Amino acid sequence: MIETPRTSLVLFTAANADLVLKYYQENQAHLAPWEPIRDSGYLLLSNFKAMGEQSERDFEADKEVRLVAFNKDQTQVLGVCNFTGIVKGPLQACFLGYSIDKRFEGQGLMTEILDAGIANIFERLKLNRIMANYIPTNEGSGAVLNKLGFEKEGYARKYLKIAGKWQDHVLMAKLNDSPLGVS
Repeated sequence: MIETPRTSLVLFTAANADLVLKYYQENQAHLAPWEPIRDSGYLLLSNFKAMGEQSERDFEADKEVRLVAFNKDQTQVLGVCNFTGIVKGPLQACFLGYSIDKRFEGQGLMTEILDAGIANIFERLKLNRIMANYIPTNEGSGAVLNKLGFEKEGYARKYLKIAGKWQDHVLMAKLNDSPLGVS
């Protein structure tokens, strides 16, 4: 568990799948412009339990770290941050994905959550870089990444199919500048 002033970050597991599902159900319209189109079985508890079980296996194998940001009493999901595609060896990198509940936008909460998650990933996994990409019209996402010290590395045309169409993305990365170094 990672504590921030307003949240508790915990691993996404089968045990908290019901609350994570509720988060995605309540924020479906809010998140739709920034996510792939989901099939009809996506918003089912059985699917979220299976994803939680996979999250646990991937965590144990150092493949992914899917974190859920709960309120302090762990009764409500405020947001999520996922560190996926973890590659060791000469690359030492991963991708960052995240979202925040519509009700908590503009309060600095996503920055707080990501700052803690990124510090943990750099410290625990000793990665060299974390990459995050955003759709240019998602100015809020760009602002969060800039606040966290991510730097623009490029622009990819038709990078991901989001909301049913191929979308351009700004490519960002944050390097591990820890004095403890990278493994």
